[in-house]
Parts: sequence; structure tokens; C-alpha cells
Amino acid sequence: MPERILITGGAGFIGRWVVKAFLGEPRTKVYVLDDFSNGVRENLAEFSKDPKLAEVKKCGVENKRAVDDFVSKVKPTLCVHLAAQIIVQDSIDDPERTFESDVRGAFNVLEACRAAGARFAFMSTCMVYDLATPKGAISESHPVLPRSPYAAAKLAGEQLTISYYHAYGMPVTVMRPFNTYGPHQKATGEGGVIAIFISKQLDGSDFNIYGTGRQTRDFLYVEDCAEFVMRASMSKAAEGRVLNAAAGDDITVNGLARLVTSEAPKRSKSKIKHVKHIHPQSEIMKLLGDAREAERVLGWKPKVPLAEGIARTRAWISETKVSGSGGWL
Repeated sequence: MPERILITGGAGFIGRWVVKAFLGEPRTKVYVLDDFSNGVRENLAEFSKDPKLAEVKKCGVENKRAVDDFVSKVKPTLCVHLAAQIIVQDSIDDPERTFESDVRGAFNVLEACRAAGARFAFMSTCMVYDLATPKGAISESHPVLPRSPYAAAKLAGEQLTISYYHAYGMPVTVMRPFNTYGPHQKATGEGGVIAIFISKQLDGSDFNIYGTGRQTRDFLYVEDCAEFVMRASMSKAAEGRVLNAAAGDDITVNGLARLVTSEAPKRSKSKIKHVKHIHPQSEIMKLLGDAREAERVLGWKPKVPLAEGIARTRAWISETKVSGSGGWL
């Protein structure tokens, strides 16, 4: 009997790659639930003729009745819960919307999966950590201190998830990826900084960097992230655990901008400009992840170096701009 995999938020950036990873597994049927407020159907177009992609359902996870109906119909053996409102500034401007999507939505999906007897993997974020003055790499034992309603909602979702493991014996895993980047990531607004920088470099536009640019980030290529999600969500050894996914190497945003321009095939006309931060209260000065626990528990290590990941992302963005295919901006 095939594994029935439900992926909420499967039309999003990371979701698209998680869908691809599970479609590559033997004896799987994949079901996607997405309201397309952030994800786009074009992200799944490549898989439209794959018989293992059983259904793509338009639905928001805050709609309890619709979630219950879909889960009871699908009867998933595993749910990978990626659906969320992910924009920090939006969570600051409208915390209620973030609560409904990221907390109530997580509760709705958890309850439906409990009724269905499904495993549950919750996608959290490294932003739940206390990132005021980290001295080194951040492990899962590092203190948490959310500095935005988005981070607080994710932390609430984590706690709900872990509580179901202890209260009901439900097999669950919490995943905390660091900065994920790669093809199909949006290059506008609060999309990934790498996609934004590459798009601006290709256009010859200036790079606007918040603050001094000395803040550091740990960038994880999206296919490495998708492999982590698949392993973490399916592994019995990961049940009841919180696991980081990170490359384990950080770079300043200024250094990233220089790397993007230096790796470009043509001399870049883009210049670096430093601008006022739109949400300084949520700024993180050092972000370096420790993913040794994921290596120990899952045998997972990232494979794609930053320079290679940037090259792959640039190739995809360049092709998309030339072809004029929409959906990612």
C-alpha cells in the first residue's frame, strides 16, 4: 500500500521542492493543500502529469471544516505542515492574521491528523531562538526568545506539536531550518536575499542592505533543505525531537552581496547601498546554525556549497527572466 503524503503549503518555495522529493520516493501518493496566498500553481506545473501527485486542493489551513474534510478523505499516513504566513513585517502589522494562519492553522491540521492516525512534521524557523547575542553556532538547546508575532506563532506551533507527542503518543517532529534559498524563491518584498540580490545584479540595479550589512546569515540550499524535511518527517528516530537544518557556515550580508557580484558572468553595475531597517526590533546580527544533531539522528548533511547554490539560482532566475514565465515574482 503506498504512503499517502499530505503537504500543506506545497505550492510554496520550500513546499515545491518537498513535493518533488516525495514524488521521487517509491510507492508514494502526494496530496497538496495550499491557499495560494503565497505559493503559486506554477511551482507545481512540472509535476502536473505525474500520477503520484494525486491532488492539489485550494484551501487555507485556518478553515477547520475544509481541513477536516480533506484529511478525512485523503487519510494521509504522513503530513508535512509547511503552510504559514511567513512575512515578518506582515506579522507585525497584522498579528491576528498570523495567529489564525500559523497557530490556529497548525492546531487544525494537528487535530485532523490525530483523527487520521497520521505522522506529523511541523516546519518552524530559526527565528524562534534568542538571537540577541549568540556567541557561536546555535544548537537546538539554545534559548528561545521570539521577537516578532511570526516567530511567536511558530514557537506556539512547535509547542502544540510536541504536546501531541506527549499527550497522545502521536509521532511528530519539529524542524527548524536556517536561511533557505534557491530556484523558485521570490525575489521581491521579504523574499530570499540571495534571489533578490541575483535579480538586481542581472538588472544592474543597486543592492539595498538593511543596516550596516555586518549581520551574518547561514544559507541552506533548498534541495538540501527538502532532503532534510523528507528524512526528518519519515524517521522514527526523529519522533518527539526538534531538529535544526543549517549549512553550518555564516557570511555577512555585505560579503554575500560581493559574492553574488563577483560570481556573475559579467561585470556587475550594481552598487551596495545601506538603508534604514523596516523592522529593526527583529534584526538578527549573527545567525549560524549547528545541525550536528540532524547529522547524528538522520545521517543528513548539506551537500551544495554556497557558491554553487548561487550559480544554480542565477541560472534559474536568468532563464525565467528570458522566458518571461511568471509566478515567482
